[in-house]
Amino acid sequence: MTATGDAAAAGPGEAGSGSAPARVAVVGGAGFIGSHLVELLAADQVSVLVIDDLSHPCGVSAPSTVEVVEADAGGPEAAGALARFRPQALVHLAAKGGVNRALRDPGDHVRRVLASSVACFDAAARAGCEAIVIASSGGAVYGDAVRLPASEELVPAPRSAYGAEKLCEETYLWTYRPRGVRTVALRYGNVYGPRQDGTGEAGVVAISSTRLVQGLRPVIYGDGSQTRDFVYVADVAAATRAALLSSAEGPLNVGTGRETSVREVVEGLIRVAGAEVAPDYQPARAGEVARACLDAGRAERLMGWKPQTALSEGLARTHRHFAT
Repeated sequence: MTATGDAAAAGPGEAGSGSAPARVAVVGGAGFIGSHLVELLAADQVSVLVIDDLSHPCGVSAPSTVEVVEADAGGPEAAGALARFRPQALVHLAAKGGVNRALRDPGDHVRRVLASSVACFDAAARAGCEAIVIASSGGAVYGDAVRLPASEELVPAPRSAYGAEKLCEETYLWTYRPRGVRTVALRYGNVYGPRQDGTGEAGVVAISSTRLVQGLRPVIYGDGSQTRDFVYVADVAAATRAALLSSAEGPLNVGTGRETSVREVVEGLIRVAGAEVAPDYQPARAGEVARACLDAGRAERLMGWKPQTALSEGLARTHRHFAT
């Protein structure tokens, strides 16, 4: 099936056809993906405002030219900072909890995450923001896609509360188009790389690397045959920057187009670490899709973006980060 709503009917853009915004607010800019994006924007000499509650800092200080406001994305302090800064573009990367946390208490997840995101979108629009780019989830939004690699034409079919919330965020985002705001939802694959939290419940690469460094066996839930589209964080940051520079709108997949099993990734990390251990297999977790892989052709056409980092190189870089 194909999507027939506004998201799929987004107007086309041309790679690199937009102008670079002079002022960008990055919500979640002190975190995993956000810190990498902020470094790129600072190198471009863009004026950057970071709004972050600092609950999951990546351990890297923002460049000295970047203003950091400690605040919840949907709170009055964030709204005040946006009104004062008047960004031309907002990138919303803040995330609170993953698939399992949303599954345990979906109502709380909606109250904490969706309400905060929508309040942030509204504050940005009221501050005169011309473009809003958000982080969505390709694997969670498409669910068990009927065709892989999944393209943006597929009807989203989330099978988890986390995926449903991400799709709701996208739907709310599209409502700002009539107000003259360019809206982009980047449907990331499984992002991995340096600065990811290795102690949380999501992020098999970071968690496995952390356990290997600690001399522990990496854990695989289920038999490890479940596949994901693993995309390196530097490539994701570059895609997010490209969304700011282009005139693209609507949903855009950010992935490699390659299915890789969780077992293959964990075994690759074990080899990189030179460890003589076997994975610790645990029961499968509810709400997780069996297969995920993204067709990022639209991102290439509209933004000129393609992933540059091979999985083997990305795993090696990531493990070196956690080992030092």
